[in-house]
Amino acid sequence: MAPPFDGITLARYTTRPYPCGYLPTATARLEYRVLLDVTAAQHEALLQRGWRRFGHEWFRPVCPACMACRSLRLPLTTFTPSRSQRRTLQQNADIAVVVQAPTVTAEHIRLYNAYHADMHQRRGWPRHTINPATYVQQYLGASWDFAYEFLYYAHGRLLGVGLADITPTALSSVYFFHDPAWRPHAPGVFSVLQQLAYAQRQGLQYHYLGYWIADCPSMAYKAQYRPHELLAWYPPDDIAPEWHAVQDAHGA
Repeated sequence: MAPPFDGITLARYTTRPYPCGYLPTATARLEYRVLLDVTAAQHEALLQRGWRRFGHEWFRPVCPACMACRSLRLPLTTFTPSRSQRRTLQQNADIAVVVQAPTVTAEHIRLYNAYHADMHQRRGWPRHTINPATYVQQYLGASWDFAYEFLYYAHGRLLGVGLADITPTALSSVYFFHDPAWRPHAPGVFSVLQQLAYAQRQGLQYHYLGYWIADCPSMAYKAQYRPHELLAWYPPDDIAPEWHAVQDAHGA
C-alpha cells in the first residue's frame, strides 16, 4: 500500500449539501483537496482512499446520509473479459489506439462539445461547452507525470479520448468522451477494455473505475467488470483503507 499523502495542499474544503445528480431523492456533499507537486505514489495513496482527480482538484463524497457512491477497482491478475465484452472488442477491431501524455487540440474540443451536446439531448445533462483553456484547467491541470490519454482513431479520424492516471501499481480511469456516431459500437466499454489490457501489459495490480452506484444506470454498469473490489468506507490519511472482494453482478 502506498504511503499516506504528505504533499502540498493549497486548499481543503467541503461543499454545502446539494441535490444529488445521480439519485433524485438524495442529498450530496463533496470534500475537495487542491494539491501541488503530487507524486504518482502519493496519488495512488489517495486513490486507495476513494479520492478522484480532475486537474489540480481531488474529491470524494462525504454525503450526510448516504453511502451509495462506492469506489470500485478491478484486480488485474484475475480479470478476463466477458463474452459480451469480447464482442465489443471484435466490433471495434478497426480502431487504432494511441497512448501518450495528455494534449489538447481542436479535435479534442470538437469531440468533447459534440459528446456533451448529445448527452444533453438524450439524457438531459446541463448544457456545457468547453474551450481549450477550460479543458486544460478542468481535466489536465499541471503536467502530472502520471497523467495519460488514450486516443481512439478510425481511418485517421479521432473518435474518442480517454483520460487516465497511471501510478506505480494502478491505472485510474478519469474521463471519457467520444463522437456520438460511435455510440452503437459501445465505445465506453471498448475504452475500459483497452485501458485494462494496457494496465495488464504494464504489470499493474489494479484498475480504478471511479464510483459505482447501484441505483443509477449511468454508474451501475461498472459492476459488469468482474471480479471487482469495493471500498468499505472513506478513511482519513492515517488509517488503512478496507477493500472487499465482490464476485456477483450486482456488487452487493
